[in-house]
Amino acid sequence: MGMSAVGSKPPARAEAIPWQAQAAGDDQGQAPRIAMISTHGYVAASPPLGAADTGGQVVFVLELSKKLAQLGYDVDIWTRRFEDQPEVELVADHVRILRVPCGGRDFIPKEFLSHQLGEWVRNAMEAIHEQGLRYQFINSHYWDAGVAGGMMSEALGLPHVHTPHSLGLWKQLQMERDYPGDAEKFEAQYNFAERIREESRLYAEASLVVATTPIQMDHLLHDYGLPSSKCRMIPPGYDDLRFFPVGEPTRVAIRQRLGFQGKVVLALGRLARNKGYDLLLDGFAVLAQREPDAVLHLAVGGTSATPLEDALLEDLKAKSRELGIEGKVIFGAFIPDEELPDYYRAADLFVLSSRYEPFGMTAIEAMASGTPVLVTVHGGLHRVLTYGRHALFADPFDQEDLGITMAKVFRLDRLRRRMGRMGAHKARSLFTWSGVAQQLLATVSGGPGLERLMEDTEWEEPWNDND
Repeated sequence: MGMSAVGSKPPARAEAIPWQAQAAGDDQGQAPRIAMISTHGYVAASPPLGAADTGGQVVFVLELSKKLAQLGYDVDIWTRRFEDQPEVELVADHVRILRVPCGGRDFIPKEFLSHQLGEWVRNAMEAIHEQGLRYQFINSHYWDAGVAGGMMSEALGLPHVHTPHSLGLWKQLQMERDYPGDAEKFEAQYNFAERIREESRLYAEASLVVATTPIQMDHLLHDYGLPSSKCRMIPPGYDDLRFFPVGEPTRVAIRQRLGFQGKVVLALGRLARNKGYDLLLDGFAVLAQREPDAVLHLAVGGTSATPLEDALLEDLKAKSRELGIEGKVIFGAFIPDEELPDYYRAADLFVLSSRYEPFGMTAIEAMASGTPVLVTVHGGLHRVLTYGRHALFADPFDQEDLGITMAKVFRLDRLRRRMGRMGAHKARSLFTWSGVAQQLLATVSGGPGLERLMEDTEWEEPWNDND
């Protein structure tokens, strides 16, 4: 079914829905309804970020759903029910989570959840028919939910918009390039063969595939062979009501409260090898030789740690000792979500040092908070930013490149001030959740996606960089 079935703009709640026959049964005056599908992890109104398979994607789905509701839609977030989770949970006005069981009560890793999705779809379809739910379109997230979304799309006769978030081919390529002898171990852990096979079928059958990064767009077009007419790009978003710059007196007060002293480099996120924290330690050792006051604050991991994460953390601590920088590296605890903006604001530099990173929302949040940012060249974010204006870029595998690039922020005051100001401006102009929701609705209606993001005309704007 063609995507033109969705109206050119979101209808008001009191108007009839401009939709084809499959939605014509909705009652006059009811809001149009969207089905979000995100089957893995702990999807909740207040998700336990850092728990197994629970991170940026859950935030993406929740925030996008809330903004779609503000634009006039009812949104149902369909996910798997396990452990002692409630069947229904209210997220916000016109947004709810609907949990459907499959595969028993235990947690199932996302790599192997596909084996249970037939049962999940049957249970979800039964609930949809019992409640008389009618949807405008389905938006699935990650390949496991994409498999389920495809089955539901076929059964309901609805357009299926799929957002991959990451791609199996690219992840497999990156991991096997870094560790060429571990291909069999990676296959057992990540189920690449099934994932890539299902992705190829899913992308071919979906009505529309929405990339979140330029690199994803490239791989969808060239490696998975999708026609450009089926692909659009919409970046992730951030909450501009939480992440914003503050004045220097406020920033000084925040630093005092958090105990930040010296020239603070901040990195945070899940404890995973691909995040490149070990590479950051190498680069920081180069910086520390040039800037004796530099301090590296690593806030890595979640609210609880697995044995593998504990081992990774011990490896990082051992590496800091080997490099002779243990006195300059602070291994901080998990940062609660409500405190995160102040940690960004208090830092002098935020570094995203990933071995591979499809996008990097932490870097966008730091930019939005007015903090200078350095991002890896092994990812998509640097392709939509201007070097020296919005951020700096470096290769984390090259410790001299990474370390000396970090040093530029502390030695060039004008550069630091410009990136803090213009990085926040860039974040506000492209990456708010309101903008993401509006881009999704426009894209579903056939509007542009990638073109707007890639345009960078800010060099011609009358900004004063002479301060």
